[in-house]
Amino acid sequence: MIQSTLLLAADYPRMPWKNGGGSTEEITRDGGTGLESFGWRLSIADIAESGGFSSFSGYQRIISVLQGTGMTLNVDGQDSQPLLPLQPFAFSGASQVACSLLDGPIRDFNLIYAPQRFRARLQWLSGHQRFFTQAGTVLVFSVDAHLQVSLESRQQHVLGLHDCLRFEAGHALLHLQTQGQCCVIELTAH
Repeated sequence: MIQSTLLLAADYPRMPWKNGGGSTEEITRDGGTGLESFGWRLSIADIAESGGFSSFSGYQRIISVLQGTGMTLNVDGQDSQPLLPLQPFAFSGASQVACSLLDGPIRDFNLIYAPQRFRARLQWLSGHQRFFTQAGTVLVFSVDAHLQVSLESRQQHVLGLHDCLRFEAGHALLHLQTQGQCCVIELTAH
């Protein structure tokens, strides 16, 4: 039996950034306490102005713009291409990173994970998708007001905007139906 948990956007706890420059809504994590003992963490950050990112040495980060025009990242002295909504960008958590907002505030979506402990796959999907996963933990994040998710054709879930479905399976057939977009993250422990 697949164990699933529906996480509602209205219930995400808000916490300060590690560098004190803003705040983040934490969607879910694998455990641990504080900001450095987790194996993986999923969150949404509000960025009101250009500035530096917190350092997460020993972690890999994948970031996507959720709302707003976008941003450019300077990672260890190298500028990225403009990051537009729902385009993932990966970088080392140990890197020195600063963002330049393209045109006003944004919200971004962050996966931070320890690559020595977990293998991660993140993809943005739309429309009708059906696929098999062998990941130990799967997260489905909605950027739609009405995302339908079925697991093994038995468990049905409806996600609203920024809700997240977390399930632990090891193997499952996943079916997604959306008019908008969603993000599927597959995490497997080494």
